[in-house]
Amino acid sequence: MFSFLKATPHTDPSLGVLVRSRGHWRGTLALRHGQPVPLAIAGSRIAPDPDALALARAVPAALPAWRPAIEAAVWAHIEPYLEAIAAGDEPAPAGVAPATRTDALWPLITFTHLAAIPLDGRLAVELGLAIPWDEEHTLGARFHEGRLIELCGSVLAP
Repeated sequence: MFSFLKATPHTDPSLGVLVRSRGHWRGTLALRHGQPVPLAIAGSRIAPDPDALALARAVPAALPAWRPAIEAAVWAHIEPYLEAIAAGDEPAPAGVAPATRTDALWPLITFTHLAAIPLDGRLAVELGLAIPWDEEHTLGARFHEGRLIELCGSVLAP
């Protein structure tokens, strides 16, 4: 019933089949090591936004250049956690060695989602990040025109 109201799936040559659900076009995208990450793309009920599609397609190639900015922002975010752990005020995350600035942070970051959506009136990419030192929150690394504009301390996947 009411199937005439349902959006027709969109097939993108790079992103695969995208289905309209909860206000976005949804699919998955392999970002690292072939692991699929949930993908949300802005658009109308008829089709995904072409600029949002282009942004999402560009993320895998842009990710290596974004890595230093993401790591620096995450380090700044977790420094209070690390200080509290070192002082004995907080327990260390299970299964993770104490971290120092010289440690490789990148392998400990898990991508939870990728969204190519308008943020503050401009099209941006949001990468959802999970890290062991902040298990209660998903961080949002937000990029506009290839630059990290903020690391939001608590986001929900769109």
